[in-house]
Amino acid sequence: MQDKIVLEAANLKKYYHRGSEIVKALDGVELKIKESEIVSIIGPSGSGKTTLMNLIGCLDKASAGSLKIGDTEVASLEENDLIKIRRENIGFVFQRFYLIPTLTVRENIELPLIFAKKSINEKKLLVLLEEVGLKGKERIQVKYLSGGDKQRTGIARALVNDPKILITDEPTGKLETEVKGQILELFKSLSEKGLSICIATHDLELAQATQRIIHLQDGKIVPREKSDLYY
Repeated sequence: MQDKIVLEAANLKKYYHRGSEIVKALDGVELKIKESEIVSIIGPSGSGKTTLMNLIGCLDKASAGSLKIGDTEVASLEENDLIKIRRENIGFVFQRFYLIPTLTVRENIELPLIFAKKSINEKKLLVLLEEVGLKGKERIQVKYLSGGDKQRTGIARALVNDPKILITDEPTGKLETEVKGQILELFKSLSEKGLSICIATHDLELAQATQRIIHLQDGKIVPREKSDLYY
């Protein structure tokens, strides 16, 4: 059976104007991510990681090229259509969590459902809490949580809309070594259930634990041996 492609970029470009200079933040990226695949994107500062993550997360529009989420070409979509694609297909996990500290774990997780005007499925929510290791902690205010539990809350919030792709930016950057391992195991468990996960990171140890490493440099994907990052 052929692997299902959930995301495909072809000749993807993002250019900026800085005065009379053209900055090629992304310059012809070719990329495919399969269902259930965990992919890490690494590269030095300024390599284009954030730009690529913003494009594949439908947070920004490409200057040129093709980008498909599932069977939908999104590169030329207007903002209202991009919002719909994000809401239905993509979950985001951030290094700084971006949780509301005075709300409970459960209230933070439910926020995407409220914004999307979707009903809350009690049974499904309890399953999600158990899946990410937060069962019994749903009524605790986030400000009282450990860093690991804050990230688990962020992951649960990203999953509550049933995305096909999880986009994560340095998801273990603020966590202790033991907790990093637990979060990676959670990602592996989620991928086994069909979720595709894309991780932007400077952590080479984390990258090595993923199924595939993509090296970005000067806005292009380069072979490992030509990357400035060695491991």
